[in-house]
This record gives sequence, C-alpha cells and structure tokens, in this order.
Amino acid sequence: MKVILLKDVKGSGKKGDIVNVSDGYANNYLIKQGLAQPATAQNLSLLEAQRSSEQYKKATALKEAKELAEKLNATKVELKARMGANGKLFGSLSSQAIADALAAAGVPVDKKKIVLDSPIKQTGEYKITVRLHPEVSAKVTLSVVAG
Repeated sequence: MKVILLKDVKGSGKKGDIVNVSDGYANNYLIKQGLAQPATAQNLSLLEAQRSSEQYKKATALKEAKELAEKLNATKVELKARMGANGKLFGSLSSQAIADALAAAGVPVDKKKIVLDSPIKQTGEYKITVRLHPEVSAKVTLSVVAG
C-alpha cells in the first residue's frame, strides 16, 4: 500500500515521502497513529501544492534577505558609549545595543542575527557580521565613539 508520511518514521522515511509499505503496517500503525495518509490522487495533489508553497516561501525569504543584506552592507552606524581610562568602555556593547542603533538607522534587525566574534570593549571601527539567512550574511560598519 502506498502512503504519504506526515511525520518522520524511523525505518520508513521522512515527512512528505511517498513509501510503499504492507497493508497491515499502514492501516494498523501508520494511519492509526496519524503518521501517514493513503496516497490517493487528492492527497498527492495536496502534497504537491504544499511542496510548491514551501519552495515559494523559501525563495521569497532568500530574496528578502539578499535585499536587506545590500542595505546593511551600505550602512554605517555610530554608537556612543561611556568610557573610562585608556579608551576602554564601561562593560561592553551588546548585540541589543547594535540592533537598536541599526533600527534607528532605518534597518531593523533582530539581535539574535548579529554575530559578535568577541565583545566590543574599546572605541574604534568594527565590521559586524549579520546572519540574515543560512545562505546570506552582511557586514555592517560600526563606529564606537566616546559619549
């Protein structure tokens, strides 16, 4: 019996796969547990529609990430921070502070997407990486000045 898997099933396949299993296994376990549905023409067309919808969403997200990356690459942000002796900051700059500065510059970014190699504890100019998508990242120029 051909079934469409609704969830990953160990030993049978992954979600969305069309597999051929014995009738008893399909009826008594997979369908009963909600792990699969029969591979009828209607269910197959629904599966194709879901796959094409997922591909469209992924392509749209990638396109938006690339557009945002272009904006971010051209963005320069200046942060003012309190300083102590020797040009060192009190504490360090967090990704939240950088995200707030980017939002003020007109490019809102989630703080979780900002990648800091090491904490920023001194004044100067830094290149900050922003991971917008698994395939897209951007570099933002950040200037830290005394404030």
